[in-house]
Amino acid sequence: MIQRAAAAGCRALVLTVDSAVFGSHERDNRHDFHQLPDGLHCENMRDAGEVRPIQMSPEFSWKHLRWLQSVTDLPVILKGILHPDDAILAVEHGAAAVIVSNHGGRQLDTTPASIRALPAVVRAVGGRIPVLLDGGIRRGTDVVKALALGATAVGVGRPVVWGLAVDGGKGVSAVLEILRAELEHTLLLCGYGSVRELVAGLLLLPPGEY
Repeated sequence: MIQRAAAAGCRALVLTVDSAVFGSHERDNRHDFHQLPDGLHCENMRDAGEVRPIQMSPEFSWKHLRWLQSVTDLPVILKGILHPDDAILAVEHGAAAVIVSNHGGRQLDTTPASIRALPAVVRAVGGRIPVLLDGGIRRGTDVVKALALGATAVGVGRPVVWGLAVDGGKGVSAVLEILRAELEHTLLLCGYGSVRELVAGLLLLPPGEY
């Protein structure tokens, strides 16, 4: 998979670190839905004509990150960071960037929203590596909030999938253009000429959350 990603022109690998085991999904348990039905599979798990199942490991640790770094020249980004201590460890272990994400709230109940965890992670990283935000990006205003709180960039997941479902590649392009237009419009209404001018003081947050 790593070789295929590099051959396809990918410029980084994203390693999800908050899913050593599957989360407990009550609806899935009720319907006994724990694997894809016959005939459906994750295409990126196909290897030499064989489909491999998704495998989770409770033993997942920093040594696996070191192994991954040893077998590729691509930068490795860690996704699923919510605590500042983990962000510091990510820097110390050579992560190229971190993505603040709660896995869409689908893994562990009561985890904080990604954007609430963002400021503390940004402070912990201290500019040493990029910090991206994943989760809840639906409009250009969401992008502005994340950037104002210190995110280097944001991930856009579900809206892109929705666009893909509606009109393929054209749908994805349309979604991204809508977000870009909303971002620019929001900047103008807030009195900013560039995302580089954004500061946390733009947002009305409770004390201590900047």
